[in-house]
Amino acid sequence: MNDARTKIVDDVSNLLSGLGIAAQGVREEVEQAISAQMDRLISDASLVTREEFEAVRDMAMAARAENQALKAALDALVQQKNK
Repeated sequence: MNDARTKIVDDVSNLLSGLGIAAQGVREEVEQAISAQMDRLISDASLVTREEFEAVRDMAMAARAENQALKAALDALVQQKNK
């Protein structure tokens, strides 16, 4: 009878071990499916990379500084003309 219990315990242990391995496989497949879906959503949303964003931000800051300098020069010219 002890051998029968040992065999049952071994069988249950093997079954649980197999379920754990199967669950790990399912988890990996779900992660891959979610990752692929997220990649599709991101590409469909036309998002930009951090590097692209920072490059455009730097260009905008430079353009703003140049605009302010040109406005100051124009204001100075207008003041000279009005004197």
